[in-house]
Amino acid sequence: MNTTSFLLLRLAIGASMFGHGLVRLPKLSGFSQWMVGTFEKSMLPKAMVTPFSYLLPIAEFTTGILLLSGLFTKPALIGGGLVMIILILGSCLIENWEILPSQLIHAAFFAVLLQFAANNSYSLDNLFFNK
Repeated sequence: MNTTSFLLLRLAIGASMFGHGLVRLPKLSGFSQWMVGTFEKSMLPKAMVTPFSYLLPIAEFTTGILLLSGLFTKPALIGGGLVMIILILGSCLIENWEILPSQLIHAAFFAVLLQFAANNSYSLDNLFFNK
């Protein structure tokens, strides 16, 4: 993968994560209530769903900012991938099969970018840490 391709993919997944977090943060309480309601009939206890519902938008927003800027790219990719794994498991537990393709595509983006992280030339990581 060349550096321009890596940049385009990093910016694409970063924009997606940033956007998910950005729209949810101002309505965090309402988002949490929606998510808790969605998982009401699942086997997950409310005590697990509630904290996750508040952390998810923060994790999405932070991952997005880091990927858009190219700062701490590898940890952001790993963190984003872990978030996707949790979301995929949650979607399965509530049998929301329609959302799985999108989540799997996001997970694939994270994995591919992590594989080719050496091509992260246009980034703050490269500016600050590869002198």
